[in-house]
Amino acid sequence: MKAAIIIHSETGNTRRVAEEIRAGLERIDGMEVAVMDIDAPDMAFVEEAAAVILGSPTYAGTCSWQMKRFLDTGKVKFAGKLGAVFATENYLGGGADAALLLMVSGLLVRGALVYSGGASLGQPYTHFGVVTIKDGDDATRERARIFGERIGKKAAELFG
Repeated sequence: MKAAIIIHSETGNTRRVAEEIRAGLERIDGMEVAVMDIDAPDMAFVEEAAAVILGSPTYAGTCSWQMKRFLDTGKVKFAGKLGAVFATENYLGGGADAALLLMVSGLLVRGALVYSGGASLGQPYTHFGVVTIKDGDDATRERARIFGERIGKKAAELFG
């Protein structure tokens, strides 16, 4: 089973968090994961992926304009895939919830089944998706790995 993590990363923080999420997804037997930039997604891989995770830095209280443009162009088909999101920000309270919800909206409009694990699975809570300050500390990096593992488990449950 495949999972695609599609990101915009300006400074490298979002990419480093994506790699932690990848590590969590890879805890699931048989999961093949690719991290790719929104400017050059591997369309064949994404088409075959059961799960797609979007990640963006937070700018001016929402996701980056590059991620918004990516969602608006509709180049990638998300229908029927498990979708999830994450965001990075420089400071606590920097608008990450709005960034996550904008990406969730983009996934929903395009037919994805959106999942985060929320509070239903207990600590760590992932509400709308994972948020880290920059690329996180040890605890938030582990939270990102757990998030990835939860997405992978749900993908395997739904599509495995």
